[in-house]
Amino acid sequence: MTVSEGPEAKPLLSIRGLTKFFGSFAACDSIDLDIGHGEIHALLGENGAGKSTLVKMLFGVLEPSAGSISWDGAPVTIASPGEARQRGIGMVFQHFSLFEALTVAENIALSLDARIPLAKIAEETATVSKAYGLPLDPSAHVADLSVGERQRIEIVRALLQNPKLIILDEPTSVLTPQEAERLFETLMRLKAEGRSVLYISHRLEEVRRICDRATVLRHGKVTGACDPKRETPASLARMMVGTEVAEVKREGLADTGEVLVEMKDVSVAPRTPFSVSLKDVSLKVRAGEVLAIAGVAGNGQSELFDALSGEYPIADEGRIRLRGRAVGRLGINGRRLVGAGFVPEERHGHAAVPGLPLSDNLLLARSRSDKKAFLSGGFLSVLRRDAIQSAARRICSVMDVRKSGEDPAAGSLSGGNLQKFIVGRELDRQPSVLVINQPTWGVDAGAASRIRQALIDLAKAGSAVIVISQDLDEIFEIATTIAVISDGKLSAPYPAGDLSMEQIGLLMGGIHESHFGGEARYAS
Repeated sequence: MTVSEGPEAKPLLSIRGLTKFFGSFAACDSIDLDIGHGEIHALLGENGAGKSTLVKMLFGVLEPSAGSISWDGAPVTIASPGEARQRGIGMVFQHFSLFEALTVAENIALSLDARIPLAKIAEETATVSKAYGLPLDPSAHVADLSVGERQRIEIVRALLQNPKLIILDEPTSVLTPQEAERLFETLMRLKAEGRSVLYISHRLEEVRRICDRATVLRHGKVTGACDPKRETPASLARMMVGTEVAEVKREGLADTGEVLVEMKDVSVAPRTPFSVSLKDVSLKVRAGEVLAIAGVAGNGQSELFDALSGEYPIADEGRIRLRGRAVGRLGINGRRLVGAGFVPEERHGHAAVPGLPLSDNLLLARSRSDKKAFLSGGFLSVLRRDAIQSAARRICSVMDVRKSGEDPAAGSLSGGNLQKFIVGRELDRQPSVLVINQPTWGVDAGAASRIRQALIDLAKAGSAVIVISQDLDEIFEIATTIAVISDGKLSAPYPAGDLSMEQIGLLMGGIHESHFGGEARYAS
């Protein structure tokens, strides 16, 4: 079934019956799609619907099991990413394909003509990134950059290839609203030049704003098409998941319990020349409270998470307290034993080991105390694999994790489903304190609703929850209090109802709260 005809008689890209099997599982099943010249075309679907598999076939990362691809009216076989680039197809993946030990310019050079001098690439990188509002230092090492800055590399790298079609997989998931605005301006310029964009996003408001047409996938099949400008976010979400998306309910939140998390004047020197220092950061979070921390990427969010989680302990143990206990010198496992849980922003390699099955990833994140539930015997205890796998199944059931096998490798899950598992893994412990960085990065509307509700429910049960997020809509949906981090400094927290989007934007830009009449205060 052809669900959409391009705006011109001869589409730029046309696919017919495109299919991809993994064993007996059809990740993409007989997909037909046309993309016209000068069109921004949305590809929508819940996590695991087949979107990433489809675009990987278009970019030469995966070989189709069946079907055909036509480019500018001629049948083609796209055997590799290099061949895709030569034809004029650029790709920005949701999960970064960068070498951390190399510089920004060196990473970009890997996808360009090897005859172009590195100095020229560095110069063009600086020029293009500045022109599009995505500033980059070409000499910076990727290992020292924030997630948002790494996303800028991917976007700029694709732009430098001068593509006819650029595929963007969740491009704004780690961008601030200001950065996203500049990206939208860039896309409009590309469209005006006759270039095309295949746009994957779970942020449905931006789909409605910038996309000309939308094709919807569900369970690997095309299930519909629409003009997104004529739809609402709710109707688009319903098309994606097949049912109404549950509304997040905040009733019962009360941040009046005892203080469970306290940081007092914590300063951390930058660990690398490109890191951000924390400057006298103080906060208090009570039982029943959801403290959301907003900020532009690269302003100290990762450093704050590391300080709270114990990934980088500090010398003065009394400056960080969890449940009243001084934990500054404790590492992650020590803080887990106190009752804390942690979810970092990067799923692959940090929150999970992609090559290990879900059950092993669950075990790795358990403290010594937690692991007792998985042991049998006396002095010579052995691990009970059945108990570990049962716990993994329970988490998958509670969080609606879609997977292709009983205990698949973490890396085989879609980004959103892996995120649901990682969040569920921490919630399964019922931590008294949860610190989570970018909780719904790149997940669909249904999964985001489930994760946000789970965080609220944890706070309702008496835990203290700290959410570090760049999604301002998310922050206003779940937070009881909001603070903003800028250049390693944390603003005073405000009741969520006392701040506007404009005021948060000023704080994100480093403007002191006194400039808009805010009252600096901590809950007492």
